[in-house]
Amino acid sequence: MPALFLGHGSPMNAIEDNAWRQGWARAGAGLPRPRAILIISAHWETRGLGVTAGERPETIHDFFGFPQALFDVRYPAPGDPALARQVADLLTPDPVTQDVQRGFDHGVWSVLMPMYPQADVPIVQLSLDRTRSNRWHYEAGRRLAVLRDQGVMIVGSGDIVHNLRDVDFRSGQTPAWSPRFNETAKALIQAGDHEPLIAPEGLGDDAAMAINSAEHYLPLLYVLGAAREGEMPVFFNDDVFAGISMTSVVYGAAL
Repeated sequence: MPALFLGHGSPMNAIEDNAWRQGWARAGAGLPRPRAILIISAHWETRGLGVTAGERPETIHDFFGFPQALFDVRYPAPGDPALARQVADLLTPDPVTQDVQRGFDHGVWSVLMPMYPQADVPIVQLSLDRTRSNRWHYEAGRRLAVLRDQGVMIVGSGDIVHNLRDVDFRSGQTPAWSPRFNETAKALIQAGDHEPLIAPEGLGDDAAMAINSAEHYLPLLYVLGAAREGEMPVFFNDDVFAGISMTSVVYGAAL
């Protein structure tokens, strides 16, 4: 089963008919259908690990200032408590809380709704434990990679470049560091050279500007860790605007 990193951008992409949403829809139609999805989103940050373990997780609207149509969205995909327990087993000895109350944030449903509009693929979300190092997140992806052999699609949802604080949206300009770091990251991914991406502080000022607070970058490390030796990445939705990269990558399948 493929592993994917999806640049998710604005929550509005869930309801707008734009090129990125169309790209997610094509991916859902063109990739093998998973029996379940394990997703790591930028928008569930924790101290300690958690995993959604409810049978019917609710749709979380974790934003403000958007049109009512976005708050009206419901994505009633089922959970998968058995998969949640298996994720915890694979991450042993690190403890994982089975959270039966937690729903799916917009980093989950905004990308999976276009891919699987019937909401009929079970989903489990793993939290981003911000007490862990980049290396730990990458190695966690390696530990979880065995799920791919069991029909589980591993998805990271974030943005390779995500810095909204250092962009002037009124000018509509994309600062040079934004596409420049995106191209640097893509070249390293293409080459299978993950070490600089695990420690991006060695990539200079562009990385410091592009990664910023890191929560949107860390889901990429899970997918890189879950990639198999010899698998070639396939990029799609390869676009950068302002301080956000929509670039997405698939391992284990062609689109």
